[in-house]
Amino acid sequence: MKVLIGCTGSVATIKVNELVDQLKNSNFEVQVVATKCAMHFLSKHIINCKVWVDKDEWNMWNERGDPVLHIELRKWADILLLAPLDANSLAKIAHGICDNLLTCTVRAWDLEKPLLFCPAMNTYMWNHPLTAEHILKLKTFGYTEIPCISKTLVCGDTGVGAMAEVKTIVEKVLNLSPKLA
Repeated sequence: MKVLIGCTGSVATIKVNELVDQLKNSNFEVQVVATKCAMHFLSKHIINCKVWVDKDEWNMWNERGDPVLHIELRKWADILLLAPLDANSLAKIAHGICDNLLTCTVRAWDLEKPLLFCPAMNTYMWNHPLTAEHILKLKTFGYTEIPCISKTLVCGDTGVGAMAEVKTIVEKVLNLSPKLA
């Protein structure tokens, strides 16, 4: 099984390395698509898989008929896991905006394959009414939410908004894999 992790500009991106390792230890093939803001956090860690970024989008394409990366990633992956999904990318996806490699990949995603998303943002961002609207919109597409949790956030605030624990996320992916085999 192949899992494509899309990570965005939440501080929870620091957990992506652990997520990759646990999925690989569970015999998944893993690749990552990282937004520009996610790279702020990822660049400080060694990720044990291929990491795609915006500048990679058109490296394979020179003329008509050449591969387009966001389409190739859709074809490659069995599961798309957005972890963490920040408020900015959540809003973009809910409204169909395709302005980076990750949002183009999501927009091109095969709706017959699972897409799981793990929101992660400050409590006040989480509590904003737009967030609930955006979450609901993603669910209407058939995407599955792995809900955020309440704890003391990196910024010092305490409340809902932290990404689900890595163990919980991996369990959700493992529960999907027999259904896809």
